[in-house]
Parts: sequence; C-alpha cells; structure tokens
Amino acid sequence: MTEDLRTLFPDIKIKKDEPLSNYTYTKTGGPGDWVAFPKNVDQVKQLVDYCRQNKLPLTNLGNASNLIVKDGGIAGLTMIMTEMNGMRVDGCDVIAQSGAAYIDVTKFARDHSLTGVEFAAGIPGSVGGAVFMNAGAYGGETKFVVSQAKVMLPDGTIQTLNNQQLDFGYRHSAVQDDHGVVLEATFSLKKGDKEAITAKMDDLNARRRAKQPLEYPSCGSVFKRPKGHFTGKLVHDAGLQGYTVGGAQVSKKHAGFIVNIGGGTGSDYQAVIKHVQETVKAKFGVQLETEVRIIGRDHK
Repeated sequence: MTEDLRTLFPDIKIKKDEPLSNYTYTKTGGPGDWVAFPKNVDQVKQLVDYCRQNKLPLTNLGNASNLIVKDGGIAGLTMIMTEMNGMRVDGCDVIAQSGAAYIDVTKFARDHSLTGVEFAAGIPGSVGGAVFMNAGAYGGETKFVVSQAKVMLPDGTIQTLNNQQLDFGYRHSAVQDDHGVVLEATFSLKKGDKEAITAKMDDLNARRRAKQPLEYPSCGSVFKRPKGHFTGKLVHDAGLQGYTVGGAQVSKKHAGFIVNIGGGTGSDYQAVIKHVQETVKAKFGVQLETEVRIIGRDHK
C-alpha cells in the first residue's frame, strides 16, 4: 500500500483515484491512482525521485490530446504537466515549459513577430507532448523548430538534449526511449512579419476547421500514415465512415479521426481501432499502425 502522497507532498496538488477522462481530449479513461500537477522543476524532481525509490509506476502527461487511456485507468502516479506552462522570448528563441499548449506557443511567437512554428497553430497538444512524439501538421514538424529540450531522466538528473540528440523521427523522439520527462523546449525561429504570420495561422486553422471534426472530442489522427497511402482514404474506401461501437465513431467528416459522440469509453475506442485495422488489412493488405498512444490498464 502506497503512503498517502497528499500528506507526503503537501505543496503539490495531488488527487487520489481521479478520473482521467477529466483531462483527455477523448473524454475517456478510468481513474489514476494518484494524479499530480507539479508547478516547477523541483516538484517534478521530488515526484520522480519518490517513484524511483519506491518502485511506483510513473506516467507523464501533457494535454493528453493524442492519447487513449483505458477504462482501468493508470496505476501508480500520473503527472500532468499543464501547470508548468510559462514562456519567454530570447532573441529569436521562444523557450516554453513542457505544459504550455503548442497553440499558445504559436500565438506567443506571432505576438513577437517570430515565424517558423505556424504549422502548429491548431495542434492541441502540449510542448512536452510535441517533443515526445515530434508532433507535426501541414508539412511542418517539431524537429524543424526545436533546437534543444531540457529533460529529466528517471534517475532525477536533468540533461539538455540538442536537436540531434533528440533523434526526432516520424512521431518519435529519444525521450520515448529514455523515459524522460520533458521540462522545457527551445524553439529557434526567425524574425517575420506579424501580419503574414497571422494570415498563415488563420488559413491553417480555417483548413483544419473545414476538414476535421472539431465539434466532437477526439484524439486527433488515430493512425500513422502508411507508406504510399493516405489513412483517411483507406478508411473511407473500406466503407468504415460512421462505424460505431458504443460512443466511439469513425468520423463522418474525416475518416482518419475517431470521435466520441457521447459516453464513449476507452474500450469503445479500442474496439473501433481493432475493427478498422482488421478491415483495412483484409481489403487492401495494409497494416495500419496507431499514432495515438493507448495506455493504462484494462481493469482496475
């Protein structure tokens, strides 16, 4: 039996058996045994050290946008970084804490007439999540703009990894391999024209609104793009748009999305994903791999 973390860490906001559906973009997910909201690096270190010393599983989340939490919730401690959301500018660099929303970084850059990160104007994740999975959209990727990131490793040490060390790939970074916690990232941008930057962001957001089912909770793009194919077209051509299990539905607006049309659970999402993968494989011989992270336990 774990000690009461609220008593151990009175200065850190910690909740017990907290429904993670309150924080995920899909509005699904069972309870986290303990859910903490650190406000600074020192609090992150206290929690990371405690988990290591007590062999308590540690899960680190940002905006929980490209994520499905299973119905059994998450064992151990879940750290949600959204209260560490500060940003500052240094020349042409924007330095943002990991819990800052990626969208807010793009607005902050725009307000300082800095260009290069407009592609992320509609990406709903956090800076930490964006670095973790090299988030991208509309031809842009995080790897093109992040010059370095501060990461806390499981042993509590902090490393500053440069772009090369972050080893960015398709929806991948070195942070996934070393199980680190992103603390902050430096976006190296260029001076630009504020009006032109605004126009580009407005255009991308209009395109996103026109094509994506933003009126429903979703986890964004569910599947990675298979070589030589477009996921949405495969799912559409397989006749799967509108396919529903419980409250999870393949979006009628964009076949690459699975939306929560009401009361959807992690299990509903998993069932829809499995059916889509099996059907596309059977019809077109293409194995769809999930881009969305599916984490947690099936049952508590």
